[in-house]
Amino acid sequence: MIIDTETKRKMRDMGYVDLLESLESQDDSAFMSASFEDRMRVAVDNAHQLFTDGKIKRLIKRARLRYDYADIRSVDLAEERKLDRVALMQLATCTFVKTSANVVIEGFTGSGKSFLGCALVKEACRNRMRGYYVRVPDLHVDWETERQKPQGETRLLKKLSTFDCLCIDEWLLDPPEPNFRSFLFELLERRYESTATIFCTQFKQADWHHRLGGGVHADAIMDRVVHGAVWFNSGEVNMRKRLTKEKAAEESN
Repeated sequence: MIIDTETKRKMRDMGYVDLLESLESQDDSAFMSASFEDRMRVAVDNAHQLFTDGKIKRLIKRARLRYDYADIRSVDLAEERKLDRVALMQLATCTFVKTSANVVIEGFTGSGKSFLGCALVKEACRNRMRGYYVRVPDLHVDWETERQKPQGETRLLKKLSTFDCLCIDEWLLDPPEPNFRSFLFELLERRYESTATIFCTQFKQADWHHRLGGGVHADAIMDRVVHGAVWFNSGEVNMRKRLTKEKAAEESN
């Protein structure tokens, strides 16, 4: 479709770049018998798809995934991992995000917890929901930095509390010191029953209370995490070692 220069300028000024490109890409010979309404409908459909794809890419980029290639469709379902495939399929629907339910991914070192957490956050982004991934050691550094600034801790809490799907990796790898534990409590309090949080951890629920310092603070944090949470076991197979051996075998061949 031929569009004059002034119309192009106005469309760009209004932010209709995708629609403009869609209209310009139409082959006049292919649309010779089509009505203006049909041509516009096709152009709008194409522009909307470009807009949606672009938005999803931006959401995934802003999620800061540890494994940006993680995908729920590429999770290794090898029999020896003994993964609950039905539960995994249910998580892939992102219903837990829509219902503001927590997910706890528990498993041994190298069993694929982080990969699965990233894959679920990416799936939420594909559903046009805001997701974010953070390791607890990195979160601790962010907290230490922000608390030195006026209202810095408040701003960090506000930022993290608004994500539809937040993945907290390496949960309780190191027992949190009291001040950081108070920050975690406030964060989980703000997210409770309004957003979904994924916890990736090596520790069973029975070990959490002690690692959280015991007492009422541990009770309060656990109450906001485990109540109504979906628990998923990532198995006992060390996928990191397995993939390293497979890669070495391929290179030797």
